[in-house]
Formats: sequence, C-alpha cells, structure tokens
Amino acid sequence: QVQLVESGGGLVQAGDSLTLSCAASGRTSRRYGLGWFRQAPEKEREFVAATTWNGGSINYADSVKGRFTISRDNAKITSYLRMNSLKSEDTAVYYCAAFLSGLGYTIGEYEYWGQGTQVTVSS
Repeated sequence: QVQLVESGGGLVQAGDSLTLSCAASGRTSRRYGLGWFRQAPEKEREFVAATTWNGGSINYADSVKGRFTISRDNAKITSYLRMNSLKSEDTAVYYCAAFLSGLGYTIGEYEYWGQGTQVTVSS
C-alpha cells in the first residue's frame, strides 16, 4: 500500500501562483510515477500532469502547458505541482496519484490516490 497526502491548496486570485505538494509513504520502494488530476464541480476528473519515476517522461494537459510544472524529489518521495498564472477555470479539487507503468495520462493507469486538496481561483 502507498499513502498519498496532498497539501498546499487554497484560495488565490487570478494571475497568482500556488504550489501543491504530494507526500508518499508506505510501500514506496517500488518505482512509481506520480501524477496530478483535478475535478471541478459537476465535471469529470481530468489529467493535469504526470512524471515517470526517473523523470524521463513528463507530460501535461494542453490546458496547463506552459503554466504548470510538475517535479518530484525521490529522496523525499514527494511530488510538486507549481501552478503559475492561475485562472478561474483552474478551480478544482486536485488529486495526486501513483502509477507503475505507462505515462500516466489516464485514470486507469493509477493504483493509488490521495484525498485531494481544494484550489479556488477568484477572478
């Protein structure tokens, strides 16, 4: 089992920046890729960004490309999502998740999920 805990969400204004963190614990000896998804009210959960274990493949949704940056610290087993130039449409609950194979684009690739952290962007 792997436990994931997100932090760093909050209420910000449009144009502001925010950094989310995802700390992993438990059976972290396996080389998990880490990704971020988000879910806005009455919408489906959508892919935001993902990185493989060694950072060899990093991918972003088109809607966040150039504004968001995903990174990871394998020593701390933590993933970060730096979000710049936030827009009101970025408002959602953001989830961190872990996957073993693939590139992390789809929900079905993920084995473990965090509880989510709310990000609200006021315009």
